[in-house]
Amino acid sequence: MRDWFFTSNARSEQMSALLARNWWAIALRGALALLLGITALALPGVTMRALVLAFGAYTLADGILAIVAAIRAAREHEHWWPLVIEGLLGIGAGVIAFWAPDATVMAFVYLSAAWAILSGAAMLAASGSLHRSHGKWVLGLAGLVSLLWGVLLACAPATGALVMTAWLGAYALLFGAALLALAFQLRRQANATSERQLQGIAVPPMWPQPPAAANRPEAGWQFVYRYRRISWR
Repeated sequence: MRDWFFTSNARSEQMSALLARNWWAIALRGALALLLGITALALPGVTMRALVLAFGAYTLADGILAIVAAIRAAREHEHWWPLVIEGLLGIGAGVIAFWAPDATVMAFVYLSAAWAILSGAAMLAASGSLHRSHGKWVLGLAGLVSLLWGVLLACAPATGALVMTAWLGAYALLFGAALLALAFQLRRQANATSERQLQGIAVPPMWPQPPAAANRPEAGWQFVYRYRRISWR
């Protein structure tokens, strides 16, 4: 149980450091989401084809940024697979949107719902491995917003284009704001870590480290047990 606890903490530190180094990618994704939201709310009378293409462009760019961050993480031998999953989901949704831009409203709703639910679930899973100082709750909020929006679309698929545009704009604004807040918090942590390293100060661990074997209670009992066995022989 103890070994699992410290292994889990090590993964949390790894994920936190990974996102902190890639704060710029999260900031770009947030800016793209805000741009999509502003465009959707400013142009409510756009055609369904334009809406599908705008959504496809956003998800494609979002997926590419996630893949870039995953490649950088893989080079550092870090926990990279959650970013790959999220990136592939975004790229897949973007390719489908560009491949069938004249799809019906129903098809677009189901595509958006599937992407939002899967992407939100991936973010919620990643937030579980993130430290509080690195925006654990902000990332969880972004994932929850995406997940709830996907569920809303899935429960009300027969929505008109005008209402769909308003929903998309509101979701994109909330989602983008959460990602930008997360990016700024990660940037602050990355700068603090860089300053400590430049000053030669050791970066304190986010979680308590496992004690040395000699200081563990079970090590002392093992020593006593072995000593008694030797003395009894």
